[in-house]
Amino acid sequence: MESDLSNPTLQALRRILRATEIGSRKLASITGLTPSQILVLREIEARDRATPSAIATALKFSQATITNVVDRLVLSGLVTRERSDRDKRQIMLSATGAGRGALACAPDLLQSQFTDRFASLPAWEQAMILASLEKLSLILGAQDMDVAPLLDSGAIDRTEPG
Repeated sequence: MESDLSNPTLQALRRILRATEIGSRKLASITGLTPSQILVLREIEARDRATPSAIATALKFSQATITNVVDRLVLSGLVTRERSDRDKRQIMLSATGAGRGALACAPDLLQSQFTDRFASLPAWEQAMILASLEKLSLILGAQDMDVAPLLDSGAIDRTEPG
């Protein structure tokens, strides 16, 4: 028998999915970039010059994902790759002027809004939300999916924006 709360729960989940989709579309329409591309570009810009492995570690993305995202950012002229002056084996990433311009016009990511508002909640409420979402992930059979901490739908390194 269906619970009286299953429909409102599914509606709340659908609102979250829609908010993510709308945020990705807004970002894509303004910048032509995906949320993951903006996150990588922001991380590169914040560090001035950074190695791909430092970006992967900071964002908790795989090295392969960072490589794919950076490839697209380089192809778009938003990031450059250069060999390190100190260690020629090391590749350094830098944002270009166009990359900094894309960041300047990018709307605030839904992820930033979530992080700020979630952090303002008491610890017990944060733990309750996490436990509920983990249980929902289990109910949906998604508990073993390898995902990055990113509010976006689809593959992290997809070629087309949301």
